[in-house]
Amino acid sequence: MASEFTWSEFTWDERKAASNLRRHGVAFETATKAFRDPFAVEQIDDREAYGEERINMLGMCDGVILFVTYTERGEEIRLISARRAERHEREHYFRENSS
Repeated sequence: MASEFTWSEFTWDERKAASNLRRHGVAFETATKAFRDPFAVEQIDDREAYGEERINMLGMCDGVILFVTYTERGEEIRLISARRAERHEREHYFRENSS
């Protein structure tokens, strides 16, 4: 991941962002900070045919590991969802970064 992003590189649906904040307690604005984590772990989300490539990322943000789902649209990163990582996901993050 690149170490610097500008706000214009991130997009999202405002209704989805509001729903995500209510449901998961994570604002998309906050989730963008996880992209600055040089140790972020990414994996393609191929569980379903979404019509676009979706990527799941585990990234540290303000001392908390977030699970962020996004897609790339040209030069933009479109956020789909963001939440605090579950225990097994946090363990995966640390396992991937211990080798």
